[in-house]
Amino acid sequence: MAGVGVTKVVNRCEQAKESKRLDLSECELVHVPDAVFMLMRNAALEVEVCNLSANVLRRLPAKLAIKFSNLTDLNLSSNHLNSLPDELRQVSGLASLDISHNEFDVVPPVVYRFDALRKFNAEKNRIKEVNINRLKAISSLSEVNFQDNPLSDEVHNQLQEITVVSVLLTPRDAELDAVD
Repeated sequence: MAGVGVTKVVNRCEQAKESKRLDLSECELVHVPDAVFMLMRNAALEVEVCNLSANVLRRLPAKLAIKFSNLTDLNLSSNHLNSLPDELRQVSGLASLDISHNEFDVVPPVVYRFDALRKFNAEKNRIKEVNINRLKAISSLSEVNFQDNPLSDEVHNQLQEITVVSVLLTPRDAELDAVD
């Protein structure tokens, strides 16, 4: 991260101390720098929203979940993530999780452990299978987005049958499916 990038991250950490919203989107981060945890050490528990979208992250450090355990909204969209640390379960009040535009092959197992989760966006990944029963067991869930994923026909059909939750799916094209 070049000098301008460092300054941007430092400034955004300072803003987060006041706003309780840590916005590190579009900072060209390849990892979450330790400096973020140092700068936020006295305010991390007060941060409710964390936006790490539009970076080049390949993994999320477990430390993020431990230090920012009071998050209600976590945006990880538009990175190169394919897993989430199990420690994220410590963020027990997480209500909104956006992992769209990443490289997930499956719904990360930790997602099924968020009892307060209301919105889950997994649009535009590589997800083929979803544990429907575990998804339905998240009683607070009101909206999930699996659009633009190569879901199996069985999973797609099962998701369409869910009525308690608003499920966003890419419509199946019968003509294209017939060609396959």
